[in-house]
Amino acid sequence: MRLCSIASGSSGNCIYAGSDSTHLLVDVGISGKKAEEGLRALELSMRDIDGILITHEHVDHIAGLGVLARKYGTPIYATQGTIEAIRNTACVGKIPQELFHPVCADEKLIIKDLVCNPLSISHDAAQPVAYRISHGKKKVGIVTDLGNYNDYTVESLKGMNALVLEANHDVNMLQVGPYPYYLKQRILGDKGHLSNERAGQLLCRLLHPQLQMVVLGHLSKDNNLPELAYETVRVEVTMSMDSAGTGDIPLQVARRSEVSEVVHIA
Repeated sequence: MRLCSIASGSSGNCIYAGSDSTHLLVDVGISGKKAEEGLRALELSMRDIDGILITHEHVDHIAGLGVLARKYGTPIYATQGTIEAIRNTACVGKIPQELFHPVCADEKLIIKDLVCNPLSISHDAAQPVAYRISHGKKKVGIVTDLGNYNDYTVESLKGMNALVLEANHDVNMLQVGPYPYYLKQRILGDKGHLSNERAGQLLCRLLHPQLQMVVLGHLSKDNNLPELAYETVRVEVTMSMDSAGTGDIPLQVARRSEVSEVVHIA
């Protein structure tokens, strides 16, 4: 099983997850052209994609969806609330209704040899979800755009072999930065985004010996730095691992507008 960030950040998100025979995208918040270029770097094309899983309707997650769906007829999977919100998003254009396939949180979806499990998240969107995707005993979680987490989130993400996890902002950078007060409060709120520190704290609750890679994603362009996200999360994890006596966890930061290193799940 493979996992790869094609783009990740506040300006656009697109994640690839797949097996030898099944290929999925999670969100297409970049242009169709950039998505296709990213797939070519993985030696794939949009014609290989068996489905697009959408987490929610914000433009940085669906910007290229309309173009690709109309061109290739790729099935789109999202909650009913998200589907309705996408259909009311003018910039996406009209998408044929038959391409939409509703999903529900905590109800598994099977696409060829992959099992997808949506889970509810706390974010200011119509009906947002994150996704767990498994192939046999190999499991990956793709979790961005959550303002907060709880025991349900932790239980839903236990046992993953790889994670894409939001580390959106550094709280101090956000507080002293140029954003207006209302936007700062939105980002910091329970339906906003996870800070570096909170991402590290969540990750500490998910550590186990079979966790092979953690990819930090959805970094803010204005309120974070890759080095700062990495170091903040690393410190949280190192302290937790030292107390738990577990081994080292590989950690990387997804690139904003380039294909990141491919994660191969052993």
